[in-house]
Amino acid sequence: MDHWFEGVADYLGDAYRRYSFTYGTVQEVDVLIDVLGLGEGSRLLDVGCGPGRHSHELARRGIEVVGIDVSETFVDLARRDAPEGATFIHGDARTMVFDSEFNAAISLCQGAFGLAGGPGADTAVLDPDGAILDRIVAAVRPGGGVVLSAFSAYFQVRFLAETDDFDADTGVNREHTVLRNGDGAETPAELWTTCFTPRELRLLADRAGLVVDEVRSVTPGDYALRPPDLEHPEFLMIGRRAD
Repeated sequence: MDHWFEGVADYLGDAYRRYSFTYGTVQEVDVLIDVLGLGEGSRLLDVGCGPGRHSHELARRGIEVVGIDVSETFVDLARRDAPEGATFIHGDARTMVFDSEFNAAISLCQGAFGLAGGPGADTAVLDPDGAILDRIVAAVRPGGGVVLSAFSAYFQVRFLAETDDFDADTGVNREHTVLRNGDGAETPAELWTTCFTPRELRLLADRAGLVVDEVRSVTPGDYALRPPDLEHPEFLMIGRRAD
């Protein structure tokens, strides 16, 4: 069964780049380079790369990037005008088989980690998002860095919208929304996003062999150093694969 996000990406196409949460790419990459210690020649895996905004910015700074996304539409967009050093693969993060090939890995804006619930979820595993984290960690070399973002369960419940259905058992929020494509046409859609607490993120990381350096409360375009709180919609987990 196809992942539910594929239909969303097919409809949005390049209009995805118009959403406000995509505007902070440069600041986000500034933080990534700092916390991951990236330099020219570093090799990074961008899991759930979407149309490639982080991958493109990283490659422009001399980082060798491989982006992977479940949406063929987004991968085609990412390949368009990609700078030297950025390559893209159409694939599912749930079945990645990279083995210690990268200096670092990222999964941001619920590109893969956090989107494993909902229709098409892998029911053979206890926590499908945790299974994705396992594969992300396996892709980096021992000591290599991992950064991922995740929706805050605290924020989601505290500011639950009338158009949201939050499943307290699974932590998955079902958002009823409207998508607007590049021509301005609208269609109703449902988005399923897993939400987390910092403690849950640390437990998943420990199981995956990831040593957590810090968890920050963040918002898109603002990845500043900030301890976990109830006021920001996302957490940013920064860690490194155990030696």
